[in-house]
Amino acid sequence: MDSGEILQTLGNKYSAEILDATDEPVSAQELSDELGIPIATCYRRIDELTEHNLLELHDNILSDDRRRIKVYRRNVDEVRVDFEDELTVHIEERSEVTNKLDEAWRTLSER
Repeated sequence: MDSGEILQTLGNKYSAEILDATDEPVSAQELSDELGIPIATCYRRIDELTEHNLLELHDNILSDDRRRIKVYRRNVDEVRVDFEDELTVHIEERSEVTNKLDEAWRTLSER
């Protein structure tokens, strides 16, 4: 991944807020409502963040009114920017253990 592109994506209005709010799976509509982001902007930021592998489509859940809703979760635990010698962005992805615990919890909650 190009460090400049990632930094530009992170610098876009609402990107950091979306990443902060997606520790647990959440829909675009919930993000829009919770963070006060216009829904179209929310979808644009989600697309940008998923394109750079900072956010992931976690699941496609069935709502109470039987519609499919995409829920997203951040794919990173930490992002560090270094300007020492050159622009470098260090990304620490969510650990495999965290991902497995989330999967187990989701499976149990569906029962």
